[in-house]
Amino acid sequence: MDFRDQADLDSSQVEDAGGGGGFSGPPGGMIIGGGGIVSLIVFVLVMVLNNVGGGAEPAQQRPPSNLSQQCQTGKDADQSERCRVVGVVNSIQDYWKQEISEYRLAKTVLYTGQVRTACGSADSSAGPFYCPGDRRVYLDLSFFDQLHRQFGAQGGPFAQAYVIAHEYGHHVQNLLGALDAGSSVPVELQADCYAGVWAHNATTTGFYERPFTQTEIAQALDAAAAVGDDRIQQRTMGRVDPESFTHGSSAQRVNAFERGYENGSPADCDLNDLG
Repeated sequence: MDFRDQADLDSSQVEDAGGGGGFSGPPGGMIIGGGGIVSLIVFVLVMVLNNVGGGAEPAQQRPPSNLSQQCQTGKDADQSERCRVVGVVNSIQDYWKQEISEYRLAKTVLYTGQVRTACGSADSSAGPFYCPGDRRVYLDLSFFDQLHRQFGAQGGPFAQAYVIAHEYGHHVQNLLGALDAGSSVPVELQADCYAGVWAHNATTTGFYERPFTQTEIAQALDAAAAVGDDRIQQRTMGRVDPESFTHGSSAQRVNAFERGYENGSPADCDLNDLG
């Protein structure tokens, strides 16, 4: 996933809140998550193993970094994880600005440990999520290590890009009034489909040197499978309960991303055809 060395990054689209920062306005809305169920189950297991909170160490807090100085070009995005997030967010938003007239920019907030949002306070156990109340994506980068260690995902830069694109899919749904439509599974699958649509069109945004390789797409598909409800439930509970699915099965999530990637059109991500 090579960025064009001379591509201009807009670091204002990403805020590094460090530990404990974030939104300071009035509350409103509820968290919409791409990896929330993964982290929720992990959190429950950790609490049980530690006798309901007796021994888990708090996350180490860190000061925010100055992204405006660190992340200026595509070359920076190839050399730094935080700058790569800036580049991915820039490309995603550039695509959606071209695609829908209703699009409004949404910041991504990088945090460590805990963060305040318009949807309430959250910590790393929430996983990556979107808050419609403040129209921001929230991301603790440690989630990707967790996804690799505990759920067997291969990881890699494009797996990260898929997760971020999924959360921006929720932002698009919010702008178009689709977040309240139907059950959560079709909504989550549509966000996966939107992530695939961006991946198909990413080179048109001018941030990347070349189209994504099959290996990179495989990273996204592997991440989508890793956060399927059936795979998570089997790993954590030893059984699968389709009635309790919130995000869709591994196959459904992979198929939704592939559908968007192969066709490259948001019109092919209709809620009624997913789930």
